[in-house]
Amino acid sequence: MVIDLPPSVNGQEKQLELNGPTIVIGANGSGKSRFTRRMRSELGDRAFTVSGLHGLFDPDYRDDSPVSVEKMYASMPLAEVYVSPRTQLEMLLRMLLGEEVGLLMQRKISGSDESTHRQTRLDRMIKVWTEIFPDNEILPVNGQLLLKRGLANPSSYSPHALSAGEKAVMYYISAMLFAPKESVVFVDDPAMFMHPSVAENLWNHLEVLRPDCHLIYTTHDLDFASSRNAGAIIWVRDYDARAVKWDYDILPAEKGLTDEIYLAILGSRRPVLFIEGDGVNSIDAKLYPLIFKDFTVKSLGSCNKVIEATRSFNDLKGFHHLDSHGIVDRDRRDATEVAYLRRRGIFVPDVAEIENILMLEEVIRTVASSCGKNEDVVFAKVKKSIMGQFRTDLRRQALLHTRHRVKRTMEYRVDGRFNNINELEDHIDDLVHEINPRAMYEKFCRDFNDYLRNDDYASVLRVYNQKSMVPGSNVAGLCGMKDRNAYLRRILDLLRADGEAARRIRHAIVHCFGFDASDAPGNQSDKQK
Repeated sequence: MVIDLPPSVNGQEKQLELNGPTIVIGANGSGKSRFTRRMRSELGDRAFTVSGLHGLFDPDYRDDSPVSVEKMYASMPLAEVYVSPRTQLEMLLRMLLGEEVGLLMQRKISGSDESTHRQTRLDRMIKVWTEIFPDNEILPVNGQLLLKRGLANPSSYSPHALSAGEKAVMYYISAMLFAPKESVVFVDDPAMFMHPSVAENLWNHLEVLRPDCHLIYTTHDLDFASSRNAGAIIWVRDYDARAVKWDYDILPAEKGLTDEIYLAILGSRRPVLFIEGDGVNSIDAKLYPLIFKDFTVKSLGSCNKVIEATRSFNDLKGFHHLDSHGIVDRDRRDATEVAYLRRRGIFVPDVAEIENILMLEEVIRTVASSCGKNEDVVFAKVKKSIMGQFRTDLRRQALLHTRHRVKRTMEYRVDGRFNNINELEDHIDDLVHEINPRAMYEKFCRDFNDYLRNDDYASVLRVYNQKSMVPGSNVAGLCGMKDRNAYLRRILDLLRADGEAARRIRHAIVHCFGFDASDAPGNQSDKQK
């Protein structure tokens, strides 16, 4: 099925071929709800709408579409004899029971064998329900539905006693069973009230239950949206109320990014910052949103994923009009590698890894001062500890840097075409002499000893990969705190408070990325203060 889409601000007439579920997504206030209402109005009686919020908890809601739950209920035989239902869910359950009673009467009148009857809508609803909730039973008893949970619990209860999530599941199953054949079903907030795993499981079942229907999901839930095998994703950017036109686009099929990454940024109008880490427990995910406040920050895990996502996203800049950057740890990258990444929009700090940012001089001084400690004394002790650790660890660190440099050089140089194995062996033998790992190692040792001789704390932070640096330096204890986690929490709390301490910390960190405070990306709010 091909449908016409609402008017576009650029005057372009757009159509959509419904081939699998469609996702409509956009920022709050972008006009996506109006967008789907316009789509429904264009489809007339081919459209059917389900909304968990309205269908469950809004007794005053009435869908005035040509085809709706209310109109179906009103046309049900003997509907007028029932007490007026309060919600769409109550209407749907009465329709299921009414249909069951009607079919039973037909079979008795015709004298047909009850064992050969086809599955009713109620049968199918109960089947899907028990697949979603295996320990639950639905029992039709004396013209009403009762539920029973678990074999050990003999008591039954009314659907009114269900949780909001369970009611949503029952509502959506029932509504989908009554959706007209081959209709376009608009689903508003399909994951509302439900645990993500339940929502995903439910709609997997319902898409199979009604393969004749075309589903259009309008959602804010990016996890749910990325769980759908969508035929199309419509990104609604903005709405021109005066012209009644929308700024929107259909995402290209080959966009070079996973749906998870792409959808994660579509709900925002801010530039995007891809970072390392797991998005929950990593220091990156906790710290960077408070430093680069004007960015939408998205954790991707590894540095390679950050680099690839930034490249791919910026390749599509003409489509989405959003700026994109990435942040990766410096690790043991040399100045050439760092310059290469920075030219491609990847921010690389002048410290080896994220833990070292917590050990920047101004960060330590600010935390110490905020805890009522003498910042000069605290920093002097921390610095002495770190320099001592580095002195002890110097040769191991030099070896790690040498190994990284050799590996990178080999990756870059072993890229020619060779006619036979002898040519490849000769090339590698030449590389070993050309690279000269021992000379490289000795050069690192000399440089590192110079840092110690010159008391160059900043250079040590730039090259020293040591995740135990924070606890090993006792910076938390010197500031009067219990441990590393308390020290990190203090930094985050100061940043959230957004006072003078936050300004000092933020200035130190953005300077670590090579920016001045006046031109650091993502700090417009600081500039306005």
